[in-house]
Amino acid sequence: MRAFEYASPANLDQALRLLGNAWDDAAPLAGGTDLLALMKDDIFSPRRLVNIKEIGPLRGIAVSKKGLRIGALATIEELSSNPNVQSSYPVISHTANEIAGPQVRNMATIGGNLCQRPRCWYYRTGFGLLAKDEKGTPLIPNGDNRYHAILGNSGPAYFVSPSTLAPLFVALGAVVKLAGPAGKREVPLEKFYLIPKSETEREHDLKPNELVTEIVIPPLSGAKAATYEVRQKETMDWPLALAAVVLNMKDGKVKTARVVMGAVAPIPWRSTEAEESLIGKAVTEEVAQSAASAAVANAKSLGRNGYKIQLARVAVKRAIMTAVNGGMK
Repeated sequence: MRAFEYASPANLDQALRLLGNAWDDAAPLAGGTDLLALMKDDIFSPRRLVNIKEIGPLRGIAVSKKGLRIGALATIEELSSNPNVQSSYPVISHTANEIAGPQVRNMATIGGNLCQRPRCWYYRTGFGLLAKDEKGTPLIPNGDNRYHAILGNSGPAYFVSPSTLAPLFVALGAVVKLAGPAGKREVPLEKFYLIPKSETEREHDLKPNELVTEIVIPPLSGAKAATYEVRQKETMDWPLALAAVVLNMKDGKVKTARVVMGAVAPIPWRSTEAEESLIGKAVTEEVAQSAASAAVANAKSLGRNGYKIQLARVAVKRAIMTAVNGGMK
């Protein structure tokens, strides 16, 4: 690990002043479960760490008539075990409780989970976010692409978005709030994730001198919601494919639908094709299967990751059926 400065501001304004205009200038330190690993592996070497753990307004979880407010510094364990979340948003509590193991859940923050960098092994071994050789040739299409994207993978980005909370939050219509020197702004979480076209771009709509301050999720209002993950290991593993589904029903039929897949594309991948196939229908096994097939109709194997197409299809179908049959308890 390279030498760095360390600052521990007392408030948000101080923290923002300590961040830089370039990514290498400074990095915010919260749970550190991803940042410190990147620094130890010499993938990212900020000249300053800005400890934001003492900034009280970035903490807290609150449920009200307006919805759910999650401070960026709230930990995954706090979100999972919060009784109001368990009561009003059981799908969030359940999904958070499935992440990694208790050690990680007690350290990792919600803001960090949403902003973590790709787990692509080319990126993590120093080949860059877009994984090219010294001649600028993409490595992934002809390399070991077992865990890479099957959607949104026309290039040059082939990694998959690593957050397991993001697909659900996108399906729930979450908004992320940001603060920077120019003031505060709000971004629909669906638009917060970007597919970079060059190494100078990032996969989040976030500037080097900005911080995520909180996430706001509207009320469920009787909607049926569920997630489903396919993993190699039950714990301490990232999913190979996951799906988040939120359905609003009327007279036994789907009035509106949100279907978002994770671990299959460089961004949480919303499938309007699956959503449209559900609208106006009573959900049966056959309807769910049809929606699941629509969700991966445009998927493309890179050679060694073709199996993920079937996994994503299964995840979407089972998430739909779980939601219709009562959702997450």
